[in-house]
Amino acid sequence: MANFNFNKVILGGRLTADPELKTTPSGVSVTSFTVAVNRRFGGKNGEDTQADFINVTAWRQTAEFITRFFRKASSICVVGTIQTRSWTDNQGQKRYATEVVADEAYFVDAKSESPVSGGSQGAYVPDNYGTPAFSSQQAGAPKFEELSDDEELPF
Repeated sequence: MANFNFNKVILGGRLTADPELKTTPSGVSVTSFTVAVNRRFGGKNGEDTQADFINVTAWRQTAEFITRFFRKASSICVVGTIQTRSWTDNQGQKRYATEVVADEAYFVDAKSESPVSGGSQGAYVPDNYGTPAFSSQQAGAPKFEELSDDEELPF
């Protein structure tokens, strides 16, 4: 049997509160927030919904991006992984947590629908909705110019 391991999560929902940027003692940026995601299930009319509240943690530039551009009730798409952790609390009880660790965050709202408005930050609308608004894997990636014809290519 092949060894198959895969852990990828895509969530789309709304923030339940303003995300708050914190810094670890070693200077790493982090934010934790909750995303409310509606789930449909069959009821009498077949279209009943219930919200699931999913805890998400983002680190470094992704955390800074989310706290800068998203507010309570903002629609957000988060791509990441599920992580579980355990610890012993002050009373000696073993505690467990399952959360999504965000690797990427996408805008979902149109500029006119975004709760972020005015001020020094302003609302941000990405150039292309097909690419992530921010991904920790693309930090510092340069923007490339389009060339008019193939003869300008260096190869």
